Amino acid sequence: MQIQANSTSKSARLTAIKILCAVVENNRSLTDALTACEQLDDRDKAFCKELCYGTLRWYERLEGILSLLLKKPFKAKDINIKVLALTGLYQLIYLQTPDHAAVSETVNACIKLKRPWAKNTLNAILRRFLREKEALEAEADAIINIQHAHPSWLVETLQNDWGDELINILCANNQRPPMSIRVNEKIGSREEYLTALSKSDIEAEQHPYNNVGLTLTQATNVEHLPNFWKGACSVQDSAAQLAAPLLNIGKDQRVLDVCAAPGGKAAHILESSPSSTAFTAIDIDEGRNQKVFENFKRLNVKGTVLTANGLEPQKWFDGRPFQRILLDAPCSATGVIRRHPDIKILRRPEDITNLVELQRKLLHAIWPLLDTNGVLLYATCSILADENSRQIERFMKEQTDAHEMPINAQWGRACSIGRQVLPGEDNMDGFYYALITKGPKAP
Repeated sequence: MQIQANSTSKSARLTAIKILCAVVENNRSLTDALTACEQLDDRDKAFCKELCYGTLRWYERLEGILSLLLKKPFKAKDINIKVLALTGLYQLIYLQTPDHAAVSETVNACIKLKRPWAKNTLNAILRRFLREKEALEAEADAIINIQHAHPSWLVETLQNDWGDELINILCANNQRPPMSIRVNEKIGSREEYLTALSKSDIEAEQHPYNNVGLTLTQATNVEHLPNFWKGACSVQDSAAQLAAPLLNIGKDQRVLDVCAAPGGKAAHILESSPSSTAFTAIDIDEGRNQKVFENFKRLNVKGTVLTANGLEPQKWFDGRPFQRILLDAPCSATGVIRRHPDIKILRRPEDITNLVELQRKLLHAIWPLLDTNGVLLYATCSILADENSRQIERFMKEQTDAHEMPINAQWGRACSIGRQVLPGEDNMDGFYYALITKGPKAP
């Protein structure tokens, strides 16, 4: 990617340092921290986002190379200088920025950061890297988690879960994700929307596993998508589009979506369900629920949206069972790292333990709300077995009236229970799905 480093991008670089420090030092999500770049013009905003996403995507590797260039680590109070150095290395390794420009702009940023003492240090580091680039990269890449820019605990976990697929997963996580959209079939067909896209000079390919999904050849602003603000389509990864069809919703059924925000799957359910469907979406986060309302309004679909805790159904459940339940469980999001590279920085091993316990509690809390012969779809954007197949195995042992409904599909791969899509497969994010129906208790 061609990125020019010049005076017009000084504010972009400084904003990127601020955003990266918020992620690395203060554990803010990149999505939240990126609001700091909204005041930039379009060109600087693009450069700022490139530095942020790219530096976080390759953080572990950049940090490994930086450690070889330093006699001693930067002090904790100088995290902004460390991050600045990493952005400089990112430009030199992964962007087609001229070397002299990348070095000079990185070094000059020390003045704006009020760290003039760091100019000589960064200049020496970056110029030494250019002289010894091949040897330094080879030494850092001798360690697999540094080579593929993932934390060591995650590499070990993925190795245990997926064995020979490890390298494919790590490489897929470091790819730039495609932009996929879902056509609102209540407004028009996918074929009709493809024609509209073509008239706008936007190329797209049909998703092979449903009749509403499209993957754009090149990402674009939603403003350029025909009739986006009139509800003609939504941005949604192709793997997430698999949820609604799996529920196979019939007439007059009551449907519950647990942990529904920001509402992508909820909207898809309403777009594809009979008009007699009685739909309820709940999420514990009132702010995120606002996104559900906004999506419903734009897409002209109607359902009940509650700010409620899935662990406490006694506070909101009206006693009438649901025939279909989607539990889009909180998870590690290890299947969407290519979209959210900050996950590799923010996630910790203990988070997985806590998430697994939360998922278990949600499953048991929601299960009594399902009607006899009803269907619960358990979904995560994780690729870790503890959150997925092992979680459902444990649940079915504890709830003897829970029975697996095999998913017969061409996408993903069969697990002991459910199906798993790994990152990058058929251009999709990593997702797990399991269908469970309620029947007689096992003797």
